[in-house]
Amino acid sequence: MGSVGLSFGSATSGQGIDVASTVTQILANYQQVETPWKNQLSALQSQDAVLSTLGTQVSTLSTDIQNLTDAMGVFAEKSGSSSDTNVLELTSASSMAAAGTHAITVQSLAQTSSAASAAVGASDALTGGITIQVGSGQQYTVNVGDSSTAATISGLAAAINAAGIGVTASVLTDTNGSRLSVVSNTNGAAGTLTVSGTLTDASAAGGAQSVSFTQVQAGLDASLEVDGVALTSASNTVTNAIPGVTFQLLSANPNEQVQVIIANDNSTIESSVSTFVNDYNALMKSITGQEGNDSSGNAEPLYGNPVTAQLQNMIEGALNSAPASGNVTSLYSLGITANADGTLSLNTDTLDSVLNTNFNDVVGFFQNAGSFGVSFANTLNNLGTSNPTGVLALTQKMNSSEESTLNDDISNEESRLGDMKTQLTLELNQVNETLQSIPSQLNYVNQLYDAITGYNEKS
Repeated sequence: MGSVGLSFGSATSGQGIDVASTVTQILANYQQVETPWKNQLSALQSQDAVLSTLGTQVSTLSTDIQNLTDAMGVFAEKSGSSSDTNVLELTSASSMAAAGTHAITVQSLAQTSSAASAAVGASDALTGGITIQVGSGQQYTVNVGDSSTAATISGLAAAINAAGIGVTASVLTDTNGSRLSVVSNTNGAAGTLTVSGTLTDASAAGGAQSVSFTQVQAGLDASLEVDGVALTSASNTVTNAIPGVTFQLLSANPNEQVQVIIANDNSTIESSVSTFVNDYNALMKSITGQEGNDSSGNAEPLYGNPVTAQLQNMIEGALNSAPASGNVTSLYSLGITANADGTLSLNTDTLDSVLNTNFNDVVGFFQNAGSFGVSFANTLNNLGTSNPTGVLALTQKMNSSEESTLNDDISNEESRLGDMKTQLTLELNQVNETLQSIPSQLNYVNQLYDAITGYNEKS
């Protein structure tokens, strides 16, 4: 601890001392006891920043491996194509679809039943009503005036729609007048409409006239063959012919077999594996980067800390102890090789080839019980910060405990120094008052001496 010197100047000058500066010098010496505590606290806080980064990278890598171990994840995704998109267009292939090739012949398309009335004037007054039956269902009669709308053809359309009988009514208008159009809400043969009525146009030229209805289009099911099996579909959007696959019938061509190919989505899988490799490399570089000095020559925050070696050993151990799955015996089988610096490289051509030839073995390598994927995911869980007992989480907890103790020590010392500052200031102010009063006291003594002796030192 350093020393503090008090400069009083001339004792008779009345100058006194600089109390604030003197107190600051004294306390600065005492505060030196806090220096090692603050240095240790700063080092722990630097470690916390690195531990947080490592925790984020472990979490990212965990997400990557989960995408590969999830049974409904990237390995379940499918892609598909049609050999003639003018006849049939593939809409989607879900995770339930199996890879394979299917031959489809579209013999006829599905039709939705519709009917229309004869033309009337858009504002003509109507009377009577219309009876509608969808397929073999119940007959419904809707009369003009069944709703609050006017007794016109548009009012009748509104009344039909308000009745909720399984059809959609609208008014079609051209140069010949307005017609009531009724379209079934049920596709295919089951939605065939039967329409009749007692509708009368009371405003027709030449007197009231009956308004007739005709079937515009019958309800028909689509007819197709899938892999030689005859099927029908009420809709041209077919969802139940190939499990997990939806396709749209666009035109009929009984003489053409359309090839529909359902394939595993290799590109998405390869992208996910590539992301895993890249994030693995980022984590390993962060770990090994703590084994030396920074650009200024100072040791990295976790230099010499056993946690880095533990992380590296556990991750590399899980990477190299992968059990085989059929013809996939290791990461090397997938085109993943280790570099001298501990990072990985991926040959996507090799991965694509093994996906095409041994897809199920690749799935098993990541998803079977005790597989590489499951084992590696468990290892990351035992390392990360999301698991309270993970290596990084426990290290952070230990650091936090030490930081709390150091902060308490610093706080207590600052409190003690605060009390000392108050006491020192009080005492030195008293000293200062005494020093500043010396000239006046000397002057008083001189005056007293002059009065007694008659001597005046100025004469």
